[in-house]
Amino acid sequence: MYLTRFRVNTQRVPARRLLSSPQMLHAAVLSSFAEPPTQNADGPRVLWRLDRNSNAETHLFIVSPDKPDLTHLVEQAGWPTTGGWQTLEYAPFLSRLTKGDRWAFRLTANPVHSIRRTDKEPTKVTAHVTPRHQMQWLLDRQEKAGFTIAEKPQERRLTEGDVHELIVHDRRQIAFKKKGNTRPVSLATATFDGRLEITDPDTFRRTLTSGIGRAKAYGCGLMTLARA
Repeated sequence: MYLTRFRVNTQRVPARRLLSSPQMLHAAVLSSFAEPPTQNADGPRVLWRLDRNSNAETHLFIVSPDKPDLTHLVEQAGWPTTGGWQTLEYAPFLSRLTKGDRWAFRLTANPVHSIRRTDKEPTKVTAHVTPRHQMQWLLDRQEKAGFTIAEKPQERRLTEGDVHELIVHDRRQIAFKKKGNTRPVSLATATFDGRLEITDPDTFRRTLTSGIGRAKAYGCGLMTLARA
């Protein structure tokens, strides 16, 4: 497994075009591999995420079973003569994760649920649109993903519901067209920042390499860690 970071030059027109379309960026990411990557439902797969920081920098993060070559992205959306990308081997880091480890994390996801108005209707996938429901979506998945989100000390809780070390931000409604389809695809995304504790290392490693939730092809599902 590999973890890659690429800084996007947002002043360039091709870069802005890529950033405006998850479909185009998905294709650009997959073009980084000589052989078409296998996108297993439960196994390691290519995941990617866009991060925008307080310095107005935009970074593309990629986790992948194979080492990518981002030359084409540097030429289209980077700094061809002075910029590049950084790729690190991810497997050694993953192997060191143990039960009880605590980490800060970031995740961009597509929080959805299935609903139906009557028993006779088929279920319909619908996005969660409020921060409270989006947070609960992640809390409902933590156990099966091999971690628990840390709780705040009592003295730091501002309200009755302010329990977890978790915030949701950069909430977006994205619409784009897939090639060959006339109807646009609509996605609701949210970015989560928080602190977690690993409860099941093997399951958690699968979470980091196979992603969480839906819309993984379009920049959702990739969780990254930093020292708490």
